[in-house]
Amino acid sequence: MKRILLIRFSALGDVAMLAPVVREVAKANPDVEFTVLSRPMCEPLFEGLGENVKFRGADVKHGEYHSLKGLYKLFRELHQEHYDIICDMHDVLRTKVLRKLFRLHGYEVHKINKHRELRKIITAQGDRKQLRQLPTSFENYIEALPLSPPEGGGHNAFVNEGRGAIGIAPFAAHQGKIYPLEKMEEVVKNLNANPNVNIIYLLSAPGKERELMREWAGKYPNVRLAADECKDLREELRLMKTLNVMLTMDSANMHLASLVGTRVISVWGATHPYAGFLGWGQSSEDCIQRDDLPCRPCSIYGNKPCLRGDMACMQIAPSAIAERVISCIAPD
Repeated sequence: MKRILLIRFSALGDVAMLAPVVREVAKANPDVEFTVLSRPMCEPLFEGLGENVKFRGADVKHGEYHSLKGLYKLFRELHQEHYDIICDMHDVLRTKVLRKLFRLHGYEVHKINKHRELRKIITAQGDRKQLRQLPTSFENYIEALPLSPPEGGGHNAFVNEGRGAIGIAPFAAHQGKIYPLEKMEEVVKNLNANPNVNIIYLLSAPGKERELMREWAGKYPNVRLAADECKDLREELRLMKTLNVMLTMDSANMHLASLVGTRVISVWGATHPYAGFLGWGQSSEDCIQRDDLPCRPCSIYGNKPCLRGDMACMQIAPSAIAERVISCIAPD
């Protein structure tokens, strides 16, 4: 059996986007074994994807694999595992080092094309901007694999079973992707008061984020903290799978919900779905965004200061967001 190693560290959302691609490609190539090399915490994302899908955890930011010496140690271990093909799905300094070592030892090596030049075009300002759909991250991952692409894929069949269960993940890695929290509380308040909503789960990271979510849960009777019922990522994924719909930012939670086949209503501010990061199987019709601002998108990741200084891209009425979410669960 041919063995392929796929390397992707970094952000949880980016690794989550790799998972459905691995699932579909592994299904289309049952005679190939796929091993994903990533951060240990990402292992639940690749469970149950197929008998020919394996996971190999390695923390390259801490511990034994940190530093150049640590990367060489990791390479020597991987070299003993006898892979046939190496696919760098990250293309950053650490993976470039590993890629170079594999090439020097005669491996067949492939790497992702992130289309960085095209990204500059859609985030440019003025006459230089060309707002158009770029290849998605999923397409970039598939292109980096030396295999025939899977047929179809990228579509979820969302089923409304009338449970009235909603998940809300109001945070993201960068401020340019976060809907103002005072407005998000208004969304929560509106949803809590709707008779079609039975329960709302709030998802957040530990710390100040979770403290604020606990305050909201104390104010509204139908609101719960997901962290009170889920001890780890594996259990969060199980919870997401039971929801009718998730409300998220352009964030990792959008991709986690997409992985388990849950419909996502996503709010976009400084970033744009055209950059290629819309969740697997999700529809652009479920993206809430302002199309009247020529400055959007101003960045790919939402990590740059607002050019206008007023975050106009996030000036979206809470009632409009709540109504969009309710439309996913209300009886026809």
